[in-house]
Amino acid sequence: MLAKETRKRKAEHIRISLSRNVQARNVTTGFEDVHFVHKALPEIDKHKINLATTVFNHKFAAPIIVGAITGGTEEATKINATIAEAVEKLGLGMGVGSQRAALEDKKLETTFTVARKKAPKAFLIANMGGVQLVNGYGLKEAKKAVEMIEANALALHLNALQEAVQPEGQTNFHGVLEKIGEITRGLDEPVVAKETGAGIAAEEAQKLENIGVKGIDVSGVGGTSFAAVEYYRTKKEESGFQRRLGDVFWDWGIPTTQSIVEVSQSVNVPVIASGGIRNGVDVAKALALGASLTSLSQPILQAADRGVKETFDALLLLIEELRNVMFLVGAQSVQDLRRVPLVVSGKTAEWLKNRGFDLTSYARRGRK
Repeated sequence: MLAKETRKRKAEHIRISLSRNVQARNVTTGFEDVHFVHKALPEIDKHKINLATTVFNHKFAAPIIVGAITGGTEEATKINATIAEAVEKLGLGMGVGSQRAALEDKKLETTFTVARKKAPKAFLIANMGGVQLVNGYGLKEAKKAVEMIEANALALHLNALQEAVQPEGQTNFHGVLEKIGEITRGLDEPVVAKETGAGIAAEEAQKLENIGVKGIDVSGVGGTSFAAVEYYRTKKEESGFQRRLGDVFWDWGIPTTQSIVEVSQSVNVPVIASGGIRNGVDVAKALALGASLTSLSQPILQAADRGVKETFDALLLLIEELRNVMFLVGAQSVQDLRRVPLVVSGKTAEWLKNRGFDLTSYARRGRK
């Protein structure tokens, strides 16, 4: 019964994400507050720009992965297969959605294993919910999730907001940090702590690093809101209270740019920037702010719903947009991009200054 309910919920998430506007309403990622200093004399050959980067001891052709989207339903098999085929061709990576359904019902494993079948060399990230660790799951399930797709890493997603507004949500997170530590100590593969659209602050990032997490996916506000997704899942006649929560908390959390700076200036593990990244300029800004990799989901879900070619083309366009930014700021490599000058203004600057983060270092890069 539990597996059936999980499978039904995942199918609803896909349907709503494709058919409804579940993007942030009155808050933005903050990328509009981040400005590159154009270089009129780039002194590089655009065609010789090197986008490759090595993170988690894996070489990516470009610093882009497709974020966790789905699994556990019939529709998910096609989506994961489509994305996997595209990222394999492009030398990128991808995460699968929560594997809880397959851990509950072995028959659903194929909806996830198809990713490795279609992407034998790509970087794959397995996925389990952090809240499940304080509700019965442990190292055994974590290892099984990794083995299921022969994953290179395991994401433990932190979705307190979603659970709080979800009608059947699990809201006992007491002891979750300690449980995550048990997984990091017992698992050979790197563990990535991943938010799901509400961002991660410096304080939590430091706690996660201290207990052995090897990467942090900030997943800030500005993209898909899971409070919005749950809002549409809850019918008025079933639970007006839960629907109200989804509406009120639609834009809750830390915007993406703020979260990237908070985390990257506070820890010494790779930061994955996600949450409303929609083009190569966003990718470039995220990397220049301190991220090691960037991740996006919603635009690729839409492309995957149409086919492999559309998914490949969407990712290729993203790569070429990134290359164009690098040319215009004179960055020969991803490492160079992280050293180019940036000016941070507006609400992003106000937030970060009030929180005590240094922004002048970004603007002064490249000055002699």
